[in-house]
Amino acid sequence: MESNTGNGKVVCVTGASGFIASWLVKLLLLRGYSVKGTVRDLNDSNKTEHLLKLEGAKERLQLMQANLLEEGSFDSAVEGCDGVFHTASPVSLAVKVDPQVEFIDPAVKGTLNVLKSCVKTSSVKRVVLTSSVAAVFYNAKPRTPEVIVNETWFSDPNICKQNEKWSGYVLSKTLAEEAAWKFAKENNLEIVTINPAAVIGPLLQPTLNATANFVTNLLNGAKTFPNVTFGWINVKDVVNAHIQAFEIPSANGRYILAERVAHFSDVVKILHDLYPTLQLPEKCEDDTLMTMYHISKEKAKTLGIEFIPLEVSLKEMVESLKEKKFVDF
Repeated sequence: MESNTGNGKVVCVTGASGFIASWLVKLLLLRGYSVKGTVRDLNDSNKTEHLLKLEGAKERLQLMQANLLEEGSFDSAVEGCDGVFHTASPVSLAVKVDPQVEFIDPAVKGTLNVLKSCVKTSSVKRVVLTSSVAAVFYNAKPRTPEVIVNETWFSDPNICKQNEKWSGYVLSKTLAEEAAWKFAKENNLEIVTINPAAVIGPLLQPTLNATANFVTNLLNGAKTFPNVTFGWINVKDVVNAHIQAFEIPSANGRYILAERVAHFSDVVKILHDLYPTLQLPEKCEDDTLMTMYHISKEKAKTLGIEFIPLEVSLKEMVESLKEKKFVDF
């Protein structure tokens, strides 16, 4: 992963304290980039401490405060940057009160605020946007074993709204990506989107993110496992894809990332093989069978992604959860 491709280049990472973004900052610094990272609150050590400890941070990391809902608040962060990685967006699958306020406004308005700041400075060559398979999957097409989902799929906002469990999140990702492509076209801004499936692997940040929560629940005595089929991808592959999407001149459009598609029953089985003495849930939360499908790797491979196997990703995540004392066994 290490090379000095970033020497002399300055890039901005929004939402720098998040799961993907923290790894992005780490690997950009290792490659010799100077990084301007935005966080919502510079006084929150949970958001800043792990970043300031990264190799190269003293010399080449500058943390800045910015808020997704505040127009112009990213101006100084992106000014003078060669590239911008926009990863800041709420990721949680549970809506507390109001999906519009919690997800959709920060995702859509936030994306447009960052892109508006990028247009104001002539130095930005390309913006890499962290989207999600949530902006791909939810349409009228069936997801069955013979189906291969690829980058030409776009979620339909009306179908997103019908998703009982996660409508706020999937709708926010779909609308944000839609708004980004429209804005980029109208303003002649070069953007590339990365659309990862469920992202797992080791944590740098001191708090649990959405996927770490799923795994932690399985390890901490859950009686059942979710009846959900996800695509799965290692955070290091996701970050590598972001950096390659910035560095490779011909990179364009969208890139879906999934090492494989697996039901939670498969995840439990892998965890059981890795940690045979562990008490893991044996029952699914309900009996309706979830169908399998496939996710294309063809375009992602053009970025040189090698796809860390799910078994390795899960082991890395569990070891990291143990180290951070989220699980104890």
